[in-house]
Parts: sequence; structure tokens; C-alpha cells
Amino acid sequence: MGRPYRLLFDHLLTRADPERAHHAAFRAIRAAGPVARRLPAPAGKPVEAMGLTFPHRVGLAAGFDKNGVGIDALGALGFGHVEIGTVTGEPQPGNPRPRLFRLPQDRAVVNRMGFNNDGAEAVALRLARRGRPEGAPVLGINIGKTKVVPPERAIADYEKSTGLLAPHADYLVVNVSSPNTPGLRDLQAVAVLEPLLTAVRRRADQVRPDDRVPLLVKIAPDLSDADVLAVADLAVAIGLDGVIATNTTITRDGLRTDPATVEAIGAGGLSGAPLRERATAVLRMVRERVGDDLTLVGVGGITTPQDARERIEAGADLVQGYTAFVYEGALWPRTLVAGLPSA
Repeated sequence: MGRPYRLLFDHLLTRADPERAHHAAFRAIRAAGPVARRLPAPAGKPVEAMGLTFPHRVGLAAGFDKNGVGIDALGALGFGHVEIGTVTGEPQPGNPRPRLFRLPQDRAVVNRMGFNNDGAEAVALRLARRGRPEGAPVLGINIGKTKVVPPERAIADYEKSTGLLAPHADYLVVNVSSPNTPGLRDLQAVAVLEPLLTAVRRRADQVRPDDRVPLLVKIAPDLSDADVLAVADLAVAIGLDGVIATNTTITRDGLRTDPATVEAIGAGGLSGAPLRERATAVLRMVRERVGDDLTLVGVGGITTPQDARERIEAGADLVQGYTAFVYEGALWPRTLVAGLPSA
């Protein structure tokens, strides 16, 4: 992780606009990709999950690379899997700026990006040109609902994204848990979620009839315990391959940041260290409910190797981070992998 980067972040980078800083950092990561690819791969223990072989447990959560422009450069930094997106059926600019905010005292971020992305067709074309480079990380593609699409057309919107993107995915994730698209979280209700997931599964099988793509659902930490268990039961009943627990939270409990600052930021999903406890609890509930039937991905507040080990002990097969990558720097994924058991 490195003290020099922390000093740079705390005393210089925090003064920069967060979204501009993100784009600048991502450009630098992509530019450094050819050099990073010459580094030895992290010495992690391979993990078999969903019929796929992951080089180790640590991956990058959706949200960092929304459009699939830096997959291999991110893999070279040490991520064993990279989840791109969220990608929507239609291109959209996302919510008005400012829409990304740091809470350094809490090692947290608030975002209300609103699924800004190039759209499924453009991302699919980009992935087709990329192909499948040797040594590339496992690729997850996270899909969500286009903001302007009304609820009654949500399934068709997800089906469009599935048809375009499933051919390029190692695994596919249905995102119904971001707080930044109006009405999206309503899709987590089991009565609505079941036909949506069934339709996505059917469409994925149509475009890949001989090569089944694993399908997961990503859930919110703000679901009640009863609703978490209902989604877990549904996932088993309809034959999903896994659950990602969890997305960002709309709660603001227990923050160190001055309440007036938090209130001024306004709406959005909170990610980072404050999410750790609830995300771990949700993951543990799901694992206890589903047994060994599903692959579980733990995400939310994972910063240290101890955090990752705690999530694995709670039932995670794989772990992901995003906010810690922002705060800890480019060496963070390798540090996390090195801190996990190698046998």
C-alpha cells in the first residue's frame, strides 16, 4: 500500500476534483499497462468458482472501469478478475456533476454517478476488438437498467445488454442495487426479480448455447435481513451461479466526517470502510442460507488483508475492492493478494 502514496493522497490528491482525479489516474494506469504487464503475477492461490479458474481471490469491483477500456492494464496491477460496468442498454451521461465525493476521515466515497457509460453496443464492439489476450484477468460484465427506460420495459432493456455483452463475458452480473438510478432497487423485490433474472438467463443461453456464461446478482446492504434471505432463496431456486454482496449503502450512520459536510454532499451511495460490518453480515447470512450451492463475492469496505480474510471466513469465494484502490494506490491489489493464505 505504501506510506508515500498515502501522504500524496492525503496532502495533494484530496485537493483535486474526485472525478477528474479518477480519470487522470485511470489514464496513467492504462499508459503504464505495457510496463506493468512485465511484472511477475501475484503469487496467489488459484480459485475454482462457477466453472472458471481465477488466479487468486482478489478482483476489482464494478464502477472503476465502466466502459471496458483498461481491463488488461488493471489485471497487470494484480487484479485476478476485473468487473466492468455498470453497462446499460443505451448510452447515457449519468447524473449532473458534481457526483463523486471523498470522505477521507472515513476512508469512504459517496457517488451518485448514475450509470454513466457508453452503452452496451459500444462496449460490446470494444470488447470484440480486444479479444481474449493471453494472461488476461477473468472478465465480469455488470449490467443495469437505462435510466429513461420505464419499469415495464426493464426486462427488455436488460435482455438487450445481455444479448450484446454475454458473448464477451466470463461471468455476467445483474445490478439491481445501485441507489443512483430511480426505481432500480425496486427490482430487488423477489416478485419482480425472478422474471428479470429468468429472462437474462434465457437470453444469455440463446447467444451462448454451447458455452454457458455464469450469472450472478448484486444486492444492496440496505435490504432487510428477511429480504436478503428471500433473494438468497430465489438465487438457489432459479439456478443462479452466485451473489455479490454488497453494493453501496444509502445510510450515513457512524461517520467521522462532519455531519454538515455529509449533508451538503447529499444523495448517493456510500462505499468504503464504513460499509465493512454490514457487508460482512449480509454475506454471512447468504452463505448460511445457500450452503455451498452458490459462489459468493464479498465486496464493501475491504481494505486490509485482514478484512479480506474476514470476508472469506464469512463465506466469500472471491473478494473485490474499489474504494480502497482509490485510497491505497496501485500496489494495493498485490498487497492484498500477498496477505492471503497461499495454501
